[in-house]
Parts: sequence; C-alpha cells; structure tokens
Amino acid sequence: MINCIIVEDEPLAVDKLSSFIKSVQNLNIIGVFESGLEAINFIQSNKVDLIFLDIHLDDVNSLELIENLKNIPDIIITTAYDKYAIKGFDLNVVDYLLKPFSLERFISAIGKLNNAGSTTSNTVDYIFLKTEFRLEKVFLDDILYIEGMRSYRRVITKDKKIMTLESFIQLEKTLPHKSFMRVHNSYIVALSKIDTIERNRIFIKDIIIPVSEKYKKAFFDTIK
Repeated sequence: MINCIIVEDEPLAVDKLSSFIKSVQNLNIIGVFESGLEAINFIQSNKVDLIFLDIHLDDVNSLELIENLKNIPDIIITTAYDKYAIKGFDLNVVDYLLKPFSLERFISAIGKLNNAGSTTSNTVDYIFLKTEFRLEKVFLDDILYIEGMRSYRRVITKDKKIMTLESFIQLEKTLPHKSFMRVHNSYIVALSKIDTIERNRIFIKDIIIPVSEKYKKAFFDTIK
C-alpha cells in the first residue's frame, strides 16, 4: 500500500481529493491535516509515501514545508494558483494539480508517480489501468501485449484480459520504453514476451502480431 496524507484546509477540496484517492487501488489515506506544522510532525514520526499538498495554508507556506523536510516523500501539489509551478518542479514534486482538476487529470498525476518511482522503492513494477468503473493495478511482468479494440484497449496478461479506456498515447507514456514497444497502430508488445519473429510478424505464445511499416525500422533497430 502507498500511504498518503492530505494537507489541505478547504473541506470541499478534502472531500473531492479523498474520493479520487479511494478510487485508486493501493492508495491508502493515513491522515488529513489543515495545518502544515501538524503535517510535518506526523511525517517525522510516521511512514508517509505520498503527500497531496495545498500551496496556501494558514500557518505555513507549503513550499517552505517541502524545503524543510529531511526525508521527502513523493509530493503532488494541489492549488488554485499556477504561479508557483516552476518553483514546485524545482523541488522535484511529482505533479502540480491546478484546481479544479478532474479525475482524469488526477489519474495522470498518479501515472507520473508510477513512472518516477516511489521514494520507498528503487523500481516500480506495476501500473494502474483506468477501466470503466475503477483503476486496476497490473504488474508489468504479467503483460504480454496490448491490442486496440475500437474505443478501448485490451491488455492481455498471463491470466486475464483487461479492457481500458486509456489511449495508446497514454499507455506509451506510462509504460517503460525499454520493456514495451508500439509495433502497429493497434498493438503494443512486451519485448521480453516475444517468442519468435518471422519477417514482419511477432509470435507471443499462439498469437501472431503484425509489425507495420510505420514502426518496422524502430522495432528492428531496438531488438538488434
């Protein structure tokens, strides 16, 4: 579980953010704070992996709060002001959510957390896929390939098929480039799961996946 806290002094913002967090598997809220100083005390004595942090608090400037932390968890800033964005990224925050933000924008921020890796782990071996009703955790090593299905993408894993609303462009941004590659307008493959390649055809188990002219050169350059 990724233990997270919310540092926010607006009740409505807390409610909205809490509902977004609860829609993501493995995100676990362990504290909600209106005071930045209370949040600092909590962080110093508890295992916190991720902070959702409002810029403007009554008792402390959130950017100063970040600078004063010794062991900094991952941080996603939430604010109605965009003028602090550059400073926030200088402090290596995961993302900067400008209020009011949508669930889709929130999910995008969590995707950046997956790409960057958590401060509590050297590598991230999973992603969250947006399905029709929830976000589903999928381990990267379980994915064989991804196939386009009209408005959906079908993620084929070792033991199940997952229909996701995410586009190929979103998936390409989320998946590690060294392990996954687009080989066709309708396919992304896990390179480690390829059994054989025959001319412009990839064989993964008993499935044949075409390599299109558009992606042919990049694919063969990569596997060489």
